[in-house]
Amino acid sequence: MTTPDKSGLTYAQAGVDIDAGNAMVEQIKPLVRATRRPGADAEIGGFGGLFDLKAAGFRDPILVAANDGVGTKVKIAIDSGVHDTVGIDLVAMCVNDLVVQGAEPLFFLDYYATGKLDPATGAAIVRGIANGCIDAGCALIGGETAEMPGLYRGGDYDLAGFAVGAAERGTLLPRADVAPGDVIFGLPSSGVHSNGFSLVRRVVERAGLGWDAPAPFQPGETLARALLTPTRIYVKSLLGALKATDGILALAHITGGGFPDNIPRVLPKGVGVSLDLASIPVLPVFKWLAAAGGVAEREMLRTFNCGIGMIVVAARAKVAEVESALRAAGEAPVRLGEAIANDGGESVVYRGRLSL
Repeated sequence: MTTPDKSGLTYAQAGVDIDAGNAMVEQIKPLVRATRRPGADAEIGGFGGLFDLKAAGFRDPILVAANDGVGTKVKIAIDSGVHDTVGIDLVAMCVNDLVVQGAEPLFFLDYYATGKLDPATGAAIVRGIANGCIDAGCALIGGETAEMPGLYRGGDYDLAGFAVGAAERGTLLPRADVAPGDVIFGLPSSGVHSNGFSLVRRVVERAGLGWDAPAPFQPGETLARALLTPTRIYVKSLLGALKATDGILALAHITGGGFPDNIPRVLPKGVGVSLDLASIPVLPVFKWLAAAGGVAEREMLRTFNCGIGMIVVAARAKVAEVESALRAAGEAPVRLGEAIANDGGESVVYRGRLSL
């Protein structure tokens, strides 16, 4: 009989605590159950998540998939200890990319990787993910938690999300008939959303502020909490508007690349847009970032949403109908400009100035 080697290592000694992972799963099960919807009602814990398209009411669906992360916004969450909102961002960045294609988000999966798993931190993150899924009307049907000492330092972590939605055949956006004269509406953002945070962090460093300092642009809130305001989820309002009118020709989620990089993604060849910058309701956080960081207007427009998180292209013959549908769905659309002919120049041209 071989005598056990008392100096032998265990997985826990190598930095991976399986029991902590199991404890976290038990904590998050009620959160996951709260996201159930028609088509998804299984418990987490299997090797894969299940979804029944027929039970969800689709007849001839086209599936649409998207994945994204939260970027360096997670660093603020890590450094400040505020972990309950970045999960909402994770969902938002994925499902907003689905709805702009006319798709209803159906289910979501997350990937959470960390150097050392803390069940309470993990549960706070998943609580945010579950809240985001509820807001988007999609089910959290699975995910992965990876404890990877040596790759991540201590409690550092990163997040990735994966969403799948569906639209009935023939209803996908953008439509090919976007033409000069169509009207561009903007839907307000909630703040910085989840892009440009490497620049945000540099501005904060330049300003010499700590994360627990009062936010210069939001009285009564710490800087961390103010900057961690979650990305708006536009799913329910846009799906409602799409059902109410066929006058919405295209939607564009204003993420990395801002206005000049995202709007052209939904325009046909030969069409551009002209935007009146003075009509953009610039939020205080962007005015502070521009002033404290000395960030130029063009850089602001390409890095941040500046107060507009979603673009809606409305057919010129149905502008009033589209605006009414958006307001009925709870939005406050801002008329920003119009589609114009583009002969090969810049796809997005500006007039006026941002009110920075």
